Amino acid sequence: MSDSASTTDHTPPKPPGLRERMRATVRAEVTEVALRLFTDQGFERTTADQIATEAGVSRASLFRYFGTKEDIVLGGLEGNGPQVMEALAARPDEERPWVALRRAFDILVRVNEEAPEQTLIFLRLLHDTPSLRARHFEKQLKWQERMVPEIARRLEAGPGRPEDPRPTALVAAALGCLDAAARGWVACEGTVSLADLLDRAMGALTE
Repeated sequence: MSDSASTTDHTPPKPPGLRERMRATVRAEVTEVALRLFTDQGFERTTADQIATEAGVSRASLFRYFGTKEDIVLGGLEGNGPQVMEALAARPDEERPWVALRRAFDILVRVNEEAPEQTLIFLRLLHDTPSLRARHFEKQLKWQERMVPEIARRLEAGPGRPEDPRPTALVAAALGCLDAAARGWVACEGTVSLADLLDRAMGALTE
């Protein structure tokens, strides 16, 4: 390999530009305002116009940053999916698929530990609002589609065997355990760590 090629391979990623940083700042501010309104008066009773007014943006701008009102709450999941996928792909090849899935979820556990109060608000909204649950399920199906090929590779169930149900079953079960752990965490008001609840949920399927 040439020196130039080696240098190119190790070039650090370009930091986000001013436009991207401003966009991220506005999205964070709108999300904070929206979560407060949703908590105070409920998701369904809070309008997009109220959120835009409180956040100091126009209605049109609001929907440029977020495609739907649901996405204001669930937008953060867009980044979580690729992070979980990267964590899964980075697990040792010799690790059992179920263990690799559990360890890949550690990225979500860390997010929970860094902002427990905000995560608790988010999960309460999610569990109490049918439209949010439906939208969340759609996003989790996309996670599942991305994770299944990696589990199939680990099971040596390649694309030539689409009839093999094991990869999809394992990923769907793992995501179901993640949801069950999140519900338990909300029910106990965060007094038990999400990591422990996730271990219990996923451990129940291996007993």
